[in-house]
Amino acid sequence: MAAWIQASLVLAVVVGLHVPLGDYMARVLDGGRHWRAEKVVYRVCGIAPDKEQSWRHYLTALLAFTVMSIAALFALFSLQDKLPWSTGHEGMPWRLALHTAVSFTTNTSWQNYAGESTTGHLAVMAGLGVQAFASAAVGICVALVLIRGLTRRSTEDLGNFWVDLLRTIFRVLVPIAVVGGLILMAGGVIQSLGGGHTVDTVAGAKQTLLDGPVASWEPVKLFSGDGGGVFNASSAHPFENPTAWTNAFEIVLMLLVPVACIRMFGRLIGSLKQSWTLLTVVGILFGLLLAAGSFAQSAHTGTVTEAIGGPHEGTETRIGVPGSTLFGVAATGSADGAANSAYDSFSSLGGGVLLSAMMLGEVAPGGTGSGLYGLIVVVLVAVFIGGLMVGRTPEYLRKRIGYAEMRWVVSYALIPPTVILACTGFALATGNGQSSMGNPGAHGLTELIYAYTSNTNSNGSSMAGFNGATDFHNQLMVFAMLAGRYLPMVCVLALAGRLAKQQPGVVTVGTLRAQGPNFVVLATAASVILALLNFLPALSLGAVADGLL
Repeated sequence: MAAWIQASLVLAVVVGLHVPLGDYMARVLDGGRHWRAEKVVYRVCGIAPDKEQSWRHYLTALLAFTVMSIAALFALFSLQDKLPWSTGHEGMPWRLALHTAVSFTTNTSWQNYAGESTTGHLAVMAGLGVQAFASAAVGICVALVLIRGLTRRSTEDLGNFWVDLLRTIFRVLVPIAVVGGLILMAGGVIQSLGGGHTVDTVAGAKQTLLDGPVASWEPVKLFSGDGGGVFNASSAHPFENPTAWTNAFEIVLMLLVPVACIRMFGRLIGSLKQSWTLLTVVGILFGLLLAAGSFAQSAHTGTVTEAIGGPHEGTETRIGVPGSTLFGVAATGSADGAANSAYDSFSSLGGGVLLSAMMLGEVAPGGTGSGLYGLIVVVLVAVFIGGLMVGRTPEYLRKRIGYAEMRWVVSYALIPPTVILACTGFALATGNGQSSMGNPGAHGLTELIYAYTSNTNSNGSSMAGFNGATDFHNQLMVFAMLAGRYLPMVCVLALAGRLAKQQPGVVTVGTLRAQGPNFVVLATAASVILALLNFLPALSLGAVADGLL
């Protein structure tokens, strides 16, 4: 009962806050005058802020920014020991530096290293922290383009990438980070630029307690969908997540911006009924995942819990099993790689629920921006199926969804599972998958599939029994992250370009209404069926088989 009360309060806070935040995002991100600080950046960088771009030009700017970000991060990590505030850490080997640079640029933040023993303060603040803002903003930029494609008519103009990027960072993400950081510092999260403190333990030994700029980093890693922690234990570390109420606040941060994007969508298209419809779909999916995860953790079945006799191993006793389950479902459902417990120590079926949350395409509610456009793609699949069922050309928001549009929708839906399963199969075929498994058999297969699902879907969480810190996985994960992040974005931008060229159709009595209970059921079923068609065999061989052994 206490667990469900906690979950209800957290979700109530998210639903309550998403309304003013979503309205604010709609007001400041689309149109209006440029702020003075933004004009300075435009002038210095030679940007023409009032010149709009076609989807191809928008994509070119996005990819150019990505390449520059990867190059800057790679240089920062490789040369860390020659820069200030390295706190004594050496530069990363080039394969690890490349993997880390791609990981944080793609908003994945998978860490094949222990944060406190590898990265100094400058790498955290100027590297990881900056990219947490930028990578989250890129997702929102793509979502804005898709919204414009649905609302504009007979045009190729879909906004300006540089304007969308700066507005998202300056007007939305930075203010949330400042407020969130102050609240977490008040809750006991540390903030320091020192090199650590050496203390005497109870047994008389010496121990060095590392610190860092944690409170300024923690909210960014959570609301941006980033998830990478200053410490290897992430949000299970008491310096990052000291108490039960900071744990609840961190869950709110993970869910808030993706849910607010749904409200922003409703405002920008002029139909709040659409946003409430999408939010209902998200609520149902999240509720099903949370119920399944809670049941699986209480059932005590599978390899892990049978071995240690219960679900408490790997769980922070300050937070408990229910708080850990809620955090895990929120993290995997929101494309955030944070963790307040060891996901590899979840029950076999409980770990399968976390894996399933990512396999849904992370639309419950998904990442910042990416969750919204992934959800719209699911809606377009539902609209297409529903339109065929009633014998009419499928339409959404008065835009026709024909062959050309569905080609991009289907490509978007097929790219992540293709990359996940191909990378998993390649790792197994070469023997590198088996050698990195912490546990043989079905559980080891789950660890491997979880790793490449997390990388492809820009989540970043991991099952710690899997060893990804090898040359093979560092390089294969780079491919998975780049393909899983940017190929779907190409599909979304191309789809937006086609939709923007259309003239809106006329709504008649035969038009499928994309709202109401019937459509909620249709869209929810479309999301679940797509995931099952793509991943049921893999889940059956991994988490399901492990849980039924």
